[in-house]
Amino acid sequence: MRKDFFVPGRTELAGNHTDHQNGRILASAVDLGISATASPNGGSVVRIQSEGFDPIEVDIRQRSVRPTEFGKPQALVRGMVAAFAELGLDVGGFDAKLRSTLPIGSGLSSSAAFAVLIGRILAEFFCGGKVSPMVIARTAQSAENNFFGKPCGLMGQLACALGHTVYADLRTNTIERISADFSSMGLTLCLTNTGGSHAGLDTSYARIVADMVYIANFFDKGVLADVDVEEFRKKGWDSTARPVRRAMHFFDENERVLQMRDALKSGDGQAYMRLMNESGRSSEQLLTNVYTSATGDTKLEEGLELSRKLLEGKGAWRVHGGGFAGCVQALMPTDYFEHYKSSMEKVFGQYKCRSIKLI
Repeated sequence: MRKDFFVPGRTELAGNHTDHQNGRILASAVDLGISATASPNGGSVVRIQSEGFDPIEVDIRQRSVRPTEFGKPQALVRGMVAAFAELGLDVGGFDAKLRSTLPIGSGLSSSAAFAVLIGRILAEFFCGGKVSPMVIARTAQSAENNFFGKPCGLMGQLACALGHTVYADLRTNTIERISADFSSMGLTLCLTNTGGSHAGLDTSYARIVADMVYIANFFDKGVLADVDVEEFRKKGWDSTARPVRRAMHFFDENERVLQMRDALKSGDGQAYMRLMNESGRSSEQLLTNVYTSATGDTKLEEGLELSRKLLEGKGAWRVHGGGFAGCVQALMPTDYFEHYKSSMEKVFGQYKCRSIKLI
């Protein structure tokens, strides 16, 4: 039995670093992703050949975390199998050939898409296709956190698993499908890969989570979404302290997600761009996930500054995803996109800026 699969990548629209605190998110699947042709092999080995990469094999009887596999696709395969088995779901070996249109470092959540793809294949071949997208998203997050070594929230996996634009409140488990089309507003959304590496940034990402949890613990809560925002604001905080500023970002961004969702639903491009710029400033000034001394990489910072010069008064720009390296997301009138693209690529290289279509 041979079947074809496709899992899209995702772009973060709003909710920068809110997901790991059970906050609100706005994200979308995109028109790029990972395609696979797969078939069960009757054994206990998963064999994957990805176009342009060496083949991998994973013995799925071995389901413990292997630190030597952190950051490798083998870890995601092993993690998905372990998570399925822990839920009492059947698993088995399969052979798959993969082809990806997600550029490396594009910020389109290739690791989440890969993990969700493994989950889709396992569900189809060994569970009768009856595993819900939410379960697949949760197991993919577990695989990324525990086996892949990436302390991420649920945003990427959820958008990849659902395959459309989605608003979610992770505290109340509210999920809403959004009909979104920037082109109908005369706007183009794009990502520029500034070229910085995410290697060595796990500690920087983990500090954001730790800082937010540190503040939540003052209220005997485990995450900030469970903290009453008015109680937080009544405290006499030292606003220069990094954990406090990151908590301030969370509460502001969590509310902004609702406003950006409503602007997107109503097709109000001007309101959306204003809010997107507010989100970007909050990430830079309060969350501070643009620069880290861990690597000394300033490319993302340079990309945001150049975007400001090109788009101020015309469009919107913000850090995309985890931050500290990677991509700038920008939104602008469609007739300005080619100028923005050429200006960014003069600095960061050809093909580094690409328009993104939501699905």
